[in-house]
Amino acid sequence: MQFPLNLRLRGGRFALLGAALVLAAAIIPASTASGATGARSGHPAAAKPTVVLVHGAWADGSSWSGVVRDLQHDGYTVDVPPNPLRGAASDSAYLASYLATVPGPIVLVGHSYGGFVITNAATGNTNVKALVYVDAYIPAQGESLNSLSAQFPGSEVVPDALNFVPSADGVVDVYIKPAQFREIMANDLSAGQAAELAATERPLAASALGEESGAPAWTSIPSWAVVGTADHAVPPAAQEFMAKRAGATITKLNASHLSLISHPNKVTAVIEEAARHTS
Repeated sequence: MQFPLNLRLRGGRFALLGAALVLAAAIIPASTASGATGARSGHPAAAKPTVVLVHGAWADGSSWSGVVRDLQHDGYTVDVPPNPLRGAASDSAYLASYLATVPGPIVLVGHSYGGFVITNAATGNTNVKALVYVDAYIPAQGESLNSLSAQFPGSEVVPDALNFVPSADGVVDVYIKPAQFREIMANDLSAGQAAELAATERPLAASALGEESGAPAWTSIPSWAVVGTADHAVPPAAQEFMAKRAGATITKLNASHLSLISHPNKVTAVIEEAARHTS
């Protein structure tokens, strides 16, 4: 920080001021005296982008807890808006409206079905500087969750593993059966952790499975992808194909579909790598 000085000094007053400045220099840290941290050249350090984390189906924002803790520790502003899980069009519109309220550069991160949502929500938003996909769908225009699943068989998210629950408004909600939850979603977590996640899962509207993606944001926004090689929900081959098609920088982890819970520090490292490329 610079202090304006109006100096009219003569004789002993100059000596007194010189002593005072020596004392101040010993007390004030160099980073404070030079302005913003890291600004030794006189230019302020670039502000870090806001990281917006979007959860997937059969989950809520708490699935990001470990990643949020790591990012906040490293000085990032983190937002975790709810993903309504009602369908690609409405969920993406909701997220797009939310993103419009976030000032400055954004790193937008989606897990699983959240990847489908961010692909559509970020289109046309010039503040979104990077997309990060975590065990996620990265659709092209016209693709759906069903069409991608048919193209890459091997997912254990099959009808026999699901409960379909009609609601009063005519929407059919889809849950993963608790007995199958750990094997499908959390095969690298403890039985206790998996049971807790199964008990608190949020349903996906069945209609969302057939909704088609619009124009994908990854055609104009740099992308990163975490691919879980032990994922039983979205086959690793599907993840890698979609990530390569999007031109994403790929990091492979020996992890389940919930790598954001089992390996939060490694997922955070990928997000922060993307963030460094926004400046």
